[in-house]
Amino acid sequence: MIIGLDMGGTNIDGVIVEKGKIIKTIKKPTNRDNLFNSIWTALKELLSGYDNTKIERINLSTTVSTNAIVENKLSPVGMIIQPGPGLPYDFLACGDENVFISGYIDYRGEIIKDFNLFEIENAIKLFKEKNIKAYAVVTKFSIRNPSIEIKIKEILENEIPNSFVTMGHTISGKLNFPRRVYTSYLNSAVHSIFNEFLNNIKKSLEKEGINAPVFILKADGGTMNISTAEKKPVETILSGPAASLMGINAMLPTNEDAILLDIGGTTTDIFFLADGVPLFEPWGIRIGKYKTLIRAIYSVSIGLGGDSSICVRNGRIKIGPQREGVPYAFGGPKPTPTDAMITLELIDENAFSLTQDNVKKAYEAMTLLGKELNLSAKDMAKLILSTMGDIIKNKVDELLHEINSRPVYTVKELLYGKKIKPKLINIIGGPSKVLAPVLEEKFNLPCYYPKNYSVANAVGAALARPTTEITMLVDTSKKTLSVPELGLYEKITGNYTLDKAKEKALELVKKSALSLGASIEEIEAEIVEESSFNMVRGFYTIGKNMRIKAQVKPGLIQ
Repeated sequence: MIIGLDMGGTNIDGVIVEKGKIIKTIKKPTNRDNLFNSIWTALKELLSGYDNTKIERINLSTTVSTNAIVENKLSPVGMIIQPGPGLPYDFLACGDENVFISGYIDYRGEIIKDFNLFEIENAIKLFKEKNIKAYAVVTKFSIRNPSIEIKIKEILENEIPNSFVTMGHTISGKLNFPRRVYTSYLNSAVHSIFNEFLNNIKKSLEKEGINAPVFILKADGGTMNISTAEKKPVETILSGPAASLMGINAMLPTNEDAILLDIGGTTTDIFFLADGVPLFEPWGIRIGKYKTLIRAIYSVSIGLGGDSSICVRNGRIKIGPQREGVPYAFGGPKPTPTDAMITLELIDENAFSLTQDNVKKAYEAMTLLGKELNLSAKDMAKLILSTMGDIIKNKVDELLHEINSRPVYTVKELLYGKKIKPKLINIIGGPSKVLAPVLEEKFNLPCYYPKNYSVANAVGAALARPTTEITMLVDTSKKTLSVPELGLYEKITGNYTLDKAKEKALELVKKSALSLGASIEEIEAEIVEESSFNMVRGFYTIGKNMRIKAQVKPGLIQ
């Protein structure tokens, strides 16, 4: 028995999946002032009548980290950055206090000039004065040699008890220093709020006698266990959209180019498939003003949902992007698309527990809006749904133009020369059934929704497998092999081959997935990038520089 929970901005969705079948579902409103109680209330109701000892795992998709960044509810972070020569570093100042230190490591991992202890002591003094408890230490080329980051972390933890330190080399093995700085900053900035969330979850599970392991959805569509999430909470950014995509693929599998939509109460998430495979962000996602190294499925979110506020401005309907409360029918301050659906009698009265008063208020909202455009309540409601279709169509067309003007990356590979030409639309979320015919007309494409369309994201959370990625760096002239994500740095022979490196990379990424809670049956490892260059000094080849990226790719529990 697997539990899937998806915490959205409007509702918490939950499912129980047993032997591949959905045996129970729930949908409960999210209390943004007490997110934990919202989740736990949903979990207790979901498990009512079921044996807790039969739970194999709990997979949770959460917006905690994303919301903290978007709403700027971040912990203050002290940054220690060693940029080295040749790089203007002012733009790297992302922390609340930023200390740039001297010394540097070259591109081969040689310490050309060590750090100055006096500079670190001054940084610690500054951090203590500001009462900062979260830090990030990032040195250029630390993925080739992490020793400076490790030493500074040890000093910080000795001088400032109960501190949390992110080291840049543990975040990603990719060679992009600015992105590593920003990602390390965000990891430390969301650590406190995310760990408070996790601690509440763990305490409540213990209190109820639930011993099942808990996994958190990552932005790449995979999961990680709690111990990993505690160290890398930044990986949970955009776990909500990832759950949505996994849910759509689980319930509506296809081998075609396709548009995928999750239309919720607050936002609409947009995804694309190339020959049935999700598009992927090759370098990492951007959230707010920060470009990161977070592996992620390609997704775009727009402020359009069933509870988006509606007004008429300059003779035109404006829907969203804000959600200002529940629909007008349920006592909210503004008309919403849900009010339009109620007016048109397109909403299941039993599912929403509609009363005559709810219906009356929805009709009233449409009547008031309609007067501004000389339309009846029902014609106004139809225009609102049509406008929603137009907004989605315009955004999808814009995104397709952008995607088709550059190389197409999927979770499997880079597709050279591929142009996405959607053959269908798959849709989930509360308004799916109502909007499917609208979207079919706008796109001139068939639009499908699954039976459990309103909780499909929770299904995606439940069925997502653990996934991970490593980057292996080999220098045969220095006789070194490193995997920064695993903290692995070891000696090799000078005749180490690319084939041997790939074999070891696959072995290591499988072990990494097992440590995240994956079972052997769930692991599908592959090499996604490989390169080998001769290193020349004078007129002689002195060795080879190899770079191998291996992943356990995202997938669904069978």
